[in-house]
Amino acid sequence: MHYESDVIRPPSEADSILLEVTVGCSHHRCAFCGAYAGERFRIKEDDVIAADIAEAAEHMRDRYRVFLCNGDPLIVPQPRLVRWLSEIKRLLPWTTRVGAYANAKAIARKSMDELRELHALGLKMIHMGLESGDDETLRAMRKHGDPAFIVEQGKRVREAGIRVFVTVLLGLGGVERSEIHAAATGQALTRMQPDFVGALTLMLVPGTPLYAAAERGEFSLGGPEQMLRELRTMLVHTEMARGIFYANHASTYLPLRVQMPRGKAAALEQIDRALAGEIALRPEWIRAL
Repeated sequence: MHYESDVIRPPSEADSILLEVTVGCSHHRCAFCGAYAGERFRIKEDDVIAADIAEAAEHMRDRYRVFLCNGDPLIVPQPRLVRWLSEIKRLLPWTTRVGAYANAKAIARKSMDELRELHALGLKMIHMGLESGDDETLRAMRKHGDPAFIVEQGKRVREAGIRVFVTVLLGLGGVERSEIHAAATGQALTRMQPDFVGALTLMLVPGTPLYAAAERGEFSLGGPEQMLRELRTMLVHTEMARGIFYANHASTYLPLRVQMPRGKAAALEQIDRALAGEIALRPEWIRAL
């Protein structure tokens, strides 16, 4: 396989065929993000991608999912995406799902007919970042689009039949906007109704604008108690008719897997017990991005 950069993929895609179709991220301005450092976004050549699909057909018959890497494959023009997905369908007929990262800007550029076409060709899962439902927090983090725009694009993806996995970041509002960020994020998730939510905990990455702001004293990241309280507030304000709310990423202090809506009350009780010191938290040395 022709990997030209560090491949970044969701934990759930660990056993997938990782097909790198883009290098870098089309936005690459988020203040908190250290991924794709020093890389200019570009779409890889069709012949390279075709060769990788052929290699997977020969050597990866024990893998049943395909994940398109790296940032924002959905921003690729529709004819090229259709060509790649058609080739995957032809040469890897045993695979059951294609997944990809997509930001709201890329999704907005696709018509509903185009999204439905991608779904028909095997695109079954999109991972997208909401990060926060708080307008002020997203502006400060240089995220493209406001929460309303991101929520709308998530709803369009679901309307096309594609499942949506949304990530949110505990701590992104800092100490000052902690509760506002948490409550607004839960409310945004309620409006979007994604199939899956992944709550990660912000970790300040050297070299990012947010890390520099923290070094200057302009941003303050709270500790474990703040993160637990944010998680609680976020869950309180998240009303999902179905789906799973994950807070079990390696960055989190209290791993949770919440089947919504029936598991919500038990999860809130578990958070309360952790806040009371009755449940041990994940130690700092084991937490990681």
